[in-house]
Amino acid sequence: MTLSAFHTHASFCHGANTAEEMVKKALSLGCPEIGFSCHSYMDVENDWCMTRDGTLKYKAEIERLKKEYSDRIKVYLGIEQDYFSPAFPEGYDYVIGSVHFVSKNGVLIPLDISAGDLKKAINELYDGDALALAEDYYETVSDVYNKTGCNIVGHIDLITKFEEKEKIFDTSSERYRRAALTAVDALMKKPVVFEINTGAISRGYRTSPYPEDFILDYIGEREGTFVISPDAHSTDTLLFGMKEAQELIKAKGYRYFLSMEEIVKK
Repeated sequence: MTLSAFHTHASFCHGANTAEEMVKKALSLGCPEIGFSCHSYMDVENDWCMTRDGTLKYKAEIERLKKEYSDRIKVYLGIEQDYFSPAFPEGYDYVIGSVHFVSKNGVLIPLDISAGDLKKAINELYDGDALALAEDYYETVSDVYNKTGCNIVGHIDLITKFEEKEKIFDTSSERYRRAALTAVDALMKKPVVFEINTGAISRGYRTSPYPEDFILDYIGEREGTFVISPDAHSTDTLLFGMKEAQELIKAKGYRYFLSMEEIVKK
């Protein structure tokens, strides 16, 4: 079956293209479906989330596109809901639950802005103990369904975004793996699917998708279900790396969904 993209960002947040441009690109690629997942509003200063007013405009535009293109492609209104967003998501076809921050001593630490900021926070707030931050991160991830009601767990090991070049965390250590797999165990009890996310590859941070193999295999061997996502921020990355990820997961014999109907019925 033809792949579809459900983790996509448009110009309502920090995507490079309008939502309609993304729909037209999906049509040109033969996608039967496309889902939008712009970033939820946050009470912190940033340039990558929707505003409160922008969220209303986003909802209206995606609903317009649903009707405009209903005879050619299924369009879904989703949201990438951050754990620390102030309001519970309502009125969406689906929710991607993601953790982009760790809270420490009342400070929200951004995890995927820059390696330098992340290392600085580890030194200043964790006395240099990177694994302590990882433990706090995965404890937060373990609660992401309860906080967001998500259908999809987004990039579960986002803190490894800079790992190939910076080696911030010892992901082979017992502490790290125990924290990560404890979070997986908690989420496996919820009606969620886990994302295989190729976005960091398209943006030049990684050469392999999230999650790392030990997490991927732990979920797959326990009959968890995946969805392959491009985390696209532009039309030229709409299906980036998804075919290769599909071939990988098929070779391993793990379960994955191709349609939003399958995901929301989980």
